[in-house]
Amino acid sequence: MLLALQVVTVFLVAVTMSLALAHVLELPGKLRLDEQTYLAVQTIYYPGFTIGGISEPLAIMATAVLLLVGPKNEAKFWLTFAACLAIVCMQLVFWLVTQPVNRFWLKNHELSAAGERFFGVGQTKRPVRNTNNENWRHLRNRWEYSHAIRAVLSAAALIVMVIAVAM
Repeated sequence: MLLALQVVTVFLVAVTMSLALAHVLELPGKLRLDEQTYLAVQTIYYPGFTIGGISEPLAIMATAVLLLVGPKNEAKFWLTFAACLAIVCMQLVFWLVTQPVNRFWLKNHELSAAGERFFGVGQTKRPVRNTNNENWRHLRNRWEYSHAIRAVLSAAALIVMVIAVAM
């Protein structure tokens, strides 16, 4: 049973990393786009990445369960803890840095009810200050580089999780 949980956990952390890494790999090309093209391309990500994004909370839960059922005060425990912490930090970066920009990008798009709830587009307060078209580069950079930070965190999580399982 423990081995199955470890395999599922590594898989969930790997999916988490693959989504973050995909954003980073397209970064050089996206930075070359003009505003109109960038904003048109940006919204194609939301359906698939929102579905795939469920891997992050599941990876947090799986690593937390491993912490509960695994041995305490051993290197394996601390590596699993580090993986869990890295994925929690990914979530913090998403909700504090990335998600407010998502709300701005999607404010004029028709979304499903689930999309409205997740992205909070209908919220009364402004998601990002000074959200006019003049600062789109700032918002683009905020969104893109937040994903680069998330990719580093997810790579660290995957590496330490694989080491923990291999011990």
